[in-house]
Amino acid sequence: MSANAARSTGISGRSVAVLGTLAVGLVAAFVAAPGKLAANGSSESFGDESSLRAALRVAFVEYWSSGDRDFPPALSDVVDYWFRYHVVKALIAAVLLIVLVALAVLLWRAFLRGTRNSPALASAGGLVTLLALASLVLVMANIQGAVAPFSALLPMLTTGAPDGLLADTLDQIRLQLADSLSAGGRTSPALDVMISDFARYHVAMAVIAAVAALVLIAMSIASWTAFARTTLSDRRSRRVWGSFGALFTVVTLALLVIAAVNTSTAADSAPALLAFFEGGW
Repeated sequence: MSANAARSTGISGRSVAVLGTLAVGLVAAFVAAPGKLAANGSSESFGDESSLRAALRVAFVEYWSSGDRDFPPALSDVVDYWFRYHVVKALIAAVLLIVLVALAVLLWRAFLRGTRNSPALASAGGLVTLLALASLVLVMANIQGAVAPFSALLPMLTTGAPDGLLADTLDQIRLQLADSLSAGGRTSPALDVMISDFARYHVAMAVIAAVAALVLIAMSIASWTAFARTTLSDRRSRRVWGSFGALFTVVTLALLVIAAVNTSTAADSAPALLAFFEGGW
């Protein structure tokens, strides 16, 4: 939205420009900055995802072969890097969420004032609202990755077609998991770590989703209350509050389902880990 258009709707053109510029800059930072910032303090340099994947696969095979619970130095470097990577992304996404919420509030308030260019305001407000929800998802996913970075790395082991020592290692993991589930066989210390970390990974998302659901329940109640208090003659306000109430209700239900599924998975994480390694996750 241009500064002239913003002024015609009663919005501060400066505020729109600042918030819009911040949002664009944060999106660029979310894509470009985490890898560089996460590399600080690491004894290894991972230039891109392919080099990280290659380092992870070699270190993971070493870890499994060692039979120990503790990560070897090479795997510790990868896991620590992935932790910092997700922390940086979570922080950037959180700031982006705040900026987008502020911009959405600005746009919807102008729309409710009934100024000119209402269709443009409604379209811009709707787009920014959806982007804010997308940012919320990014915050949630990256907090989960920071809580359990080892499990967050596991998809890199199965991407593509693992071969050689990695393929043999994954076969051993699948066999040991299946044996422990069907016949009560013992699991190695390394597999115990994987099972417990996989449970932590899902507990994290269950808690994150539950907290987000509580916030959205409050927002949904506030929206439906505003809808009920708005007079029938003020159709514009009723549409806005009704739309927000419906949106927040739907998103809340989705979050509660996510919390329930992740709680169930965390309570019995070994079968879920086996399904993951068999390609069913």
